[in-house]
Amino acid sequence: MIERYSRKEIADIWSLSNKYRIWLDIEIAACEANADEGIIPLEDLKVIKEKAAFDVDRINQIESEVHHDVIAFLTSVNEHVGESGRYIHYGMTSSDIGDTALCIQMKQAGEILINDIELLIEALRLKSLEYKNIPCMGRSHGVHAEPTTFGMKMLLYYKAFQRSLERMKRAVENISYGKLSGAVGTFSNISCEVERKVCEKMGLKADEVSTQVIQRDRHAEYLSAIAITAASLDQLATEIRHLQRTEVREAEEPFQKGQKGSSAMPHKRNPILCERITGLSRVIKSNLMTALEDVTLWHERDISHSSAERVILPDSTVTLDYLLHKMIFIISNLHIYPENMTANINRTGGLFYSQRVLLKLIEKGMSREDAYKTVQTASMETWAGKGSLIETLKATEAGKMISDSEFSELFDINYYLRNIDFVYKKCGLI
Repeated sequence: MIERYSRKEIADIWSLSNKYRIWLDIEIAACEANADEGIIPLEDLKVIKEKAAFDVDRINQIESEVHHDVIAFLTSVNEHVGESGRYIHYGMTSSDIGDTALCIQMKQAGEILINDIELLIEALRLKSLEYKNIPCMGRSHGVHAEPTTFGMKMLLYYKAFQRSLERMKRAVENISYGKLSGAVGTFSNISCEVERKVCEKMGLKADEVSTQVIQRDRHAEYLSAIAITAASLDQLATEIRHLQRTEVREAEEPFQKGQKGSSAMPHKRNPILCERITGLSRVIKSNLMTALEDVTLWHERDISHSSAERVILPDSTVTLDYLLHKMIFIISNLHIYPENMTANINRTGGLFYSQRVLLKLIEKGMSREDAYKTVQTASMETWAGKGSLIETLKATEAGKMISDSEFSELFDINYYLRNIDFVYKKCGLI
């Protein structure tokens, strides 16, 4: 089993202390690079590296007066450093540290989400193998279609979250960029080497071209990967919710000891975790629209994106981490009822065999239109409770064209499951 990613709790990534720590790391790395360029005397660099620090409460106090977070941060740092602090932030603009640090935070959060998705994939892999050959009814429009297996249901999501994993990895790669290119991205007052060296030290690539900001299509891609993952979680949660309905009851989310389902009805076992996943996935999906709106900024930059990102990035990453772990718990402890699956398969008197009979009548020489009409008419009688499909068919023209032994072959459920292994092989599980 893959271990829980534990280097940082995802909420801590978005704390002020972590953000300012990254800002300070960037500023010190820039001072080192500027010292290499001969801009900062080595004795001043030594003082900066020894004394540079910040105080979150002090930053908040200063910001309440100056209404500029970076200036408040730099003031706090300079209070620790003293005279040599004049070289900190040399030739840089606020977004040089703000945008670069934001990408680092997104990378840190993305790595946790990647690990979460891997954990869910493993849980789904185990369930898909365990129930590979357990038949259940497949449904389209909520109506019985043809049999599948419960393992196939799990296999579908195993592959869906593999795709989410690849999207998340690409998104993390494409957000792992920094910029220290000055006020409008022209390196007017900062060396190009400073950007290269700082980004390399911070584990980022230098953005090929930036304005005052890193372009927000990168951030939108990141939120898109998160939103699609949330959408797949919603899809899986909705499937479980449908399967948990009293009339179906083929699967059920965990109901723990001491849990109560209703203040009024002691019998209730409600799919509250799956409903929570559905509800919160809507929040994440709506945040993507904001990220897409943030792509459009005035000229070289404005800050219409900044306030929104302070909400949508922490909220989306923290929420997805929460939802993924809830779904891991649900899948790992899912209550599954094969006997109810069998009962539901038998509920409609064999109606799902209709296509097999249709094709057999065509093979026997009947036109498709007449074959369809014959089988549909018999099916409607079965829907009306006038006997099983095989009984109603035998009283029609089909009964004259198809022998009893052929009917037995047509009404064999194993026919529908004969290629399950083929699907699993395509997915690399057998």
